[in-house]
Amino acid sequence: MEVSDASYQIIAELLAAHTGQQLTQSRRWRVGTALAGIFRERGISNVDQLVCLLATPHETQLAQDVVEALLNNETYFFRDKPTFDQLPDDILPALAERRRDSRRLRIWCAGCSTGQEAYSMAIQFANQGARWDGWTIDILGTDVSLKAIEMARSGLYSQFEVQRGLSVSQMLQHFDETPLGWQIHSDIRSAVRFAQHNVLGAAPSGGRFDLILCRNVLLYFSRSTREQAFTRLQNALAPDGFLILGAGETVVGQTDFFETFVNRASIYKPVPQATQNSQLELRAWASR
Repeated sequence: MEVSDASYQIIAELLAAHTGQQLTQSRRWRVGTALAGIFRERGISNVDQLVCLLATPHETQLAQDVVEALLNNETYFFRDKPTFDQLPDDILPALAERRRDSRRLRIWCAGCSTGQEAYSMAIQFANQGARWDGWTIDILGTDVSLKAIEMARSGLYSQFEVQRGLSVSQMLQHFDETPLGWQIHSDIRSAVRFAQHNVLGAAPSGGRFDLILCRNVLLYFSRSTREQAFTRLQNALAPDGFLILGAGETVVGQTDFFETFVNRASIYKPVPQATQNSQLELRAWASR
């Protein structure tokens, strides 16, 4: 579907205002495809007509529907498996040692989409049940999409969605087949909380997190918005915690708040405050 420059710009500004995400020229092709369902439901024939409707004051729901349709909710269980494989070997043992007195871990899956990532974390802890006996494991999944969060809370997936990342034996171990699809077991579902949240906003309440997964979220941000996101993540993460980004993301050249954790792919740790201050002073001196 042809999208005029003016309509494309308005749609892009709408998405950025609600989510911080950029609708770059390379993703311009998605506009017609992503909004096809809205066109059918509303009897809209083209993007220009849609933009005219968006300009009317009472069409706030239409604006929300457009934003929801443009969001990329691609996800699956244990996505980027090598990253998940590093957790029981390195990250979780390190956190267990650091939190041995409180015996509590707070984990935030930011941009969790329809919940598979957060549930993957819960499954990983369930598989090590004896190791975490007596611990309080608080897993929070958030996403800017309300529709995605509602699906995540239901814990209900199609067989295709379940088997993207899970073997048949894992599916049978953690899910029940229902007339509506495959329902994740209540013990896994109750281990995760979900809430609508924008990573660019204030961090979720309850204190700092020991582990934050923010994977494939920063890809769609501009440089300045990405810097804002790193600031939010730094404020939300415990000084001795860990940040996990997507396979195509990095902190290198992007922020002074985080550094690579012992050459582990996609895993980062906060830079000590003293080092941050030294880096800021060095840049200030160099800019004179």
